[in-house]
Amino acid sequence: MYNDLLKIGPVVLHSYGLLIGIGFLAAVFIAERRAPKNGMDADTVAYFGMYCAITGILGAKILFVIVNWRAFLKAPLSVLGTDGLVVYGGIIGGILCAVIYCKLKRTNFWDYFDLVLPSVAVAQGFGRLGCFMAGCCYGERTDAWYGIAFSHSNYAPNGVKLIPTQLLSSAGMFLIALLLFGYANRAKKAGQVGAVYLMLYSIGRFLVEFLRGDLERGSIGSLSTSQFISIFILVIGIAIWFFRSGSKDDRLQAAAYGSSKSQDAK
Repeated sequence: MYNDLLKIGPVVLHSYGLLIGIGFLAAVFIAERRAPKNGMDADTVAYFGMYCAITGILGAKILFVIVNWRAFLKAPLSVLGTDGLVVYGGIIGGILCAVIYCKLKRTNFWDYFDLVLPSVAVAQGFGRLGCFMAGCCYGERTDAWYGIAFSHSNYAPNGVKLIPTQLLSSAGMFLIALLLFGYANRAKKAGQVGAVYLMLYSIGRFLVEFLRGDLERGSIGSLSTSQFISIFILVIGIAIWFFRSGSKDDRLQAAAYGSSKSQDAK
């Protein structure tokens, strides 16, 4: 596809960056709209989202450098200058920022955890569309009817049909977002929605990795680096779900302390 969407002199607008930006704005907009229903201040959620996005991007770039450490040692500026990001680094960076933010604000981390992660899934859906436009994160070669051949990619091999793993991932993330929005109305304990996100995303990512063709990303044994990380994220998600299931902050009692949560958010 075409990553160089618009050129104005030396400035180039990339489809990849544009779609990531659209995803971020969509995620913040959705979180802000859902905030009052969860007893949280919309403006506070917007600032919270901005901080997490910054640390998320930083974490995604750091993990990208770690995964590509050999190339980084040879040409650090070249690696840092690419659009390359690793999603798991972004998730970890964003969650760490959320923990610190909630500690400083003395507010309930699990409420933000549940509010934001369904929106994160939406942002990831747009982000994977950006990957498709750039041609990164591509799939294996195929002769099937659904194969897509790139012609202007700096990442995928051009002129050969590839499995559109980016589109599969994008569709999967939008589906996960819809499931989480529905589950948020039924979850009884704070933290369970975010836990389900971790479980669903890690499972989906683990499976999609089998179709990926960019094998130079590194591996650990017979698993790709992302598959290896997915196992731990799945275990963490399951642990959080069961841990929060035994917590005392039943969501059925939310009305009793909703006003105090809103005050803490300010």
